Amino acid sequence: MRLTDFWQRLEQVFGVGYAHSIAHDQVFSQLGGRTIEEALAGGVETADVWRAVVATYPERVPARLR
Repeated sequence: MRLTDFWQRLEQVFGVGYAHSIAHDQVFSQLGGRTIEEALAGGVETADVWRAVVATYPERVPARLR
């Protein structure tokens, strides 16, 4: 998954402002206790980061974006 696709999906699910807040502030256990921004900066594949988002928010992420 390209980085631009990742951000588009995150913004579709959470809205533009909230998506960036989640990426900056929320720590994900599936990402080793890192935020989305930290995981991406640390070289974690975008698809793996997206899977962590889906696992954390299964009720928010529509099936078409999984």
